[in-house]
Amino acid sequence: MSASYGSRGLPIGVAILAVLIGIVGVLLLIAALILLVFAGVVFASGFAIFGGGLLGGLLLLIFAVLLIAVATGLWDLELWALVLSIIVVGLLFIGYLLSGSLLGTLLSFLVLVYLLAVNRHFR
Repeated sequence: MSASYGSRGLPIGVAILAVLIGIVGVLLLIAALILLVFAGVVFASGFAIFGGGLLGGLLLLIFAVLLIAVATGLWDLELWALVLSIIVVGLLFIGYLLSGSLLGTLLSFLVLVYLLAVNRHFR
């Protein structure tokens, strides 16, 4: 993660988002591995129905790896990570707006505006 930023340094807000997303990704990775081990034990004991939690564990593992990749991409100021983050936060904003969650709507809107404001730092 030693990118040369030159005059376009890593904005502090992007660094904070990358770290938070990375932490969530690592926690989900740990949860996915625990779920997969548990599903394997249940499956091996013969009590599993349709694989137990195997599918859930695999989906959680995929989601965790994607979050870790996005966190790394944001830290390295990769444009694909910014675009993916804007799409996800935009969808969250719409969801919170439709559900009537004022705090969620406000926070997701602020993050969305911030991501759009720092887009010049990404390559």
